[in-house]
Order: sequence, then C-alpha cells, then structure tokens
Amino acid sequence: MREVEYRSSSVPLEEYELTRADHRRQKQTEEISQWVRRQVDEDNAKCLADPAMAERRRQAFEGAWKLLQSFKKQDHEIMRWRVRLYCGHIIETETHCSYTDPVSAGASSRRCPECREERSTIVAYEPVGLLAEPPEPAPAPPPPPKAPTRAELERRVKELEKENERLRAKRGG
Repeated sequence: MREVEYRSSSVPLEEYELTRADHRRQKQTEEISQWVRRQVDEDNAKCLADPAMAERRRQAFEGAWKLLQSFKKQDHEIMRWRVRLYCGHIIETETHCSYTDPVSAGASSRRCPECREERSTIVAYEPVGLLAEPPEPAPAPPPPPKAPTRAELERRVKELEKENERLRAKRGG
C-alpha cells in the first residue's frame, strides 16, 4: 500500500471560526440537496406510475448494493477523522485510507448526530488514525532452487548409470 500523508485543516477544531467561504459552501450544499431531492421525487413519481420501471430500478439498486458490499474494506484500510461541521459540532467520520482528507473522499458534508442538521458542511478536520494496524507483511518466499548446470547433470547421469550397472550385475549374478 502506498504511503499517504494525511492533512489537517483549521485545527484546533474547537476554536475554528466560520469564514465566508464556509457560509458559501454550506449554502451550495443546501441548494444541491434540494435539487437532488426534487429529482428523486420526480423519479419516484415516474416509478409509481410505471410498475415495470419500478421493478427495473429495484433490481438495479439491488445489483449496485451487492457490488458495493463485495468491496468490504479491512479495518486497517479505514482512516478515522475528527471533523468540525458547519453547525459547530465535532464528530468522528471514516474514509478509505488512500484519501489525504475526508473532503477529498467525497465527504464534504455530513448529517450531524447531535443537532440532526441533515447536510452540515465539513469546515475543519484532523486525522485520528487507522481503525487497526496493518498486518505484518508476509515473509518473502525463498528463492527458487538454482537450476543444475550441464556438468552437474552429466555427472549425475554417470552416477545413475553406474548404479544401474551395479544393480543389473547384482540381479543377474
């Protein structure tokens, strides 16, 4: 696994003060969430009107869910983060360890478990550590045995021919 340098932003989290950019990102997050909700509502209405479409959609979602479940991450591949949300609460979240920060992993906002704010933008973060230590690497396999040289093979053939002659002489005598 490649070495990742994890980033922090605006620490200590407890003392962070919101900026204009934070207010702008939160507003954009809310607008995007509203747009997505409208699209989902429209799509749901279409599915209600067309049972065949609803069944195809259900099967597609089921297939996607199974695919996602097949990519189960090991604990040593999960990075924990402390994040400060736009609402002011500090929570812990997780991402795959290959990301340098939680926002790059697509987690630019979260539902706050304390105030129940549905989409609260991440405004500051710091890495906590992996869920588990990576396993020790497997020892390198021993090198394959060296192929015998031609001279060694010829010597061995002569030894076997002598042994063969000795056994024949013993058997015949």
